Amino acid sequence: MHVPAFAALLTDAGQEVLAGVDPKAASADRLSAASRLRADPRVAALDPDLPVSDLVNAVLTQVGLRERARAKFGDRAEEMYFTPDGLEQSTRRTVADHRAGRTAAVADGRPAGDLCCGIGADLLALAERGVSVEGVDADPLTVAVAHANIAALGLADRARVREGDVTEVAPGAHPLLFCDPARRGGRGRVFDPAAYSPPWDVATGLARGSSAACLKAAPGIPHEALPSDAAAEWISVDGELKEAALWFGELADGPRRRATVLHERPGLLASEGAVAHLDEAPGLGPAPVAPARRYLYDPDPAVVRSHLVAEAAALVDGALLDERIAYFTSDRSVASPLWRVLEVTDVLPFSLKRLRSALRARDAGAVTIKKRGSAVDAERLRRDLRASGSEAVTVVLTRIGERPYSLLCREVAEPARA
Repeated sequence: MHVPAFAALLTDAGQEVLAGVDPKAASADRLSAASRLRADPRVAALDPDLPVSDLVNAVLTQVGLRERARAKFGDRAEEMYFTPDGLEQSTRRTVADHRAGRTAAVADGRPAGDLCCGIGADLLALAERGVSVEGVDADPLTVAVAHANIAALGLADRARVREGDVTEVAPGAHPLLFCDPARRGGRGRVFDPAAYSPPWDVATGLARGSSAACLKAAPGIPHEALPSDAAAEWISVDGELKEAALWFGELADGPRRRATVLHERPGLLASEGAVAHLDEAPGLGPAPVAPARRYLYDPDPAVVRSHLVAEAAALVDGALLDERIAYFTSDRSVASPLWRVLEVTDVLPFSLKRLRSALRARDAGAVTIKKRGSAVDAERLRRDLRASGSEAVTVVLTRIGERPYSLLCREVAEPARA
């Protein structure tokens, strides 16, 4: 998709063509959908100077991307525009809203810059919080798409976007700053922060030049790469780790490490709210280690990646099964979005024969396998267990000391609330 073909979609006639395509039918049979569009005289009329194939591709690309974007943007995706890379790299709406709320709280009328703004997910979230924001991106098509999203959501009075090289932006040019360095290259994902675009030292220099700033990073960023003057927050959504956010300046006031758990799906501890935080407790020290107690806690990936398992365990008087593994155990059962609680019924040195016998004794049928610190192939084990009973059982595979273990567990019906 190129800028002229995309621009044709923004006309009244282009909007009519887009609205007339059934996304499910187009997804099921793209060739038939393309044939119908090529035969539609309205498509060729969108821009007589362009090949019809370019216009058809632009229409079907946009229809398909909107359907895929529902996972990140919900129903709003129907109003928005995307590029394949822009959708892949964009922040999901829940996370963007969370971060924008923290930034808006210190804005005090100051404008913001969104560097490497992509299709504008973060820019839109800031503008909706009342922050005036300018987006900058190097790709002309991406800039056109971000501009269209600003217009589509009625935010042109607070947001704008321009084409530019973010490495040419002077530190301090924006009192508030958000930067999402590109973490993809010609060969796929980039894991070394020094290979981000802009490079990590450039991005952190821009962040330090602003009064308040946030840098988005991959959730697996090494802790040793974290700037000493930044506060780091790891964010998960419905149990899936999404990103690390590094806060600078006025936004770095608070804990140096934080785990944030967001929920989108209904029914997940709704009474606890849609967001939960766990902050670093300086001076706490490592969690104790103890044999398995009545309950096993499986902390959220944001808790694990932020190295806050000891803080989580301390909240329930818990102890690690093994100092290298992120499961912890307690005699108390406390519900929280920060973890999942299971009741332990059996602790067995790992053996297929012994495990199969124990599951048969429990009349196990539906077996959920979870593992940390185990080299066992979970899918192969599930087949080998041949469970055929009527009860649901969770098997946790882990190591305690140098030995592999399996813990048989069941869901906790009504634990106490944290």
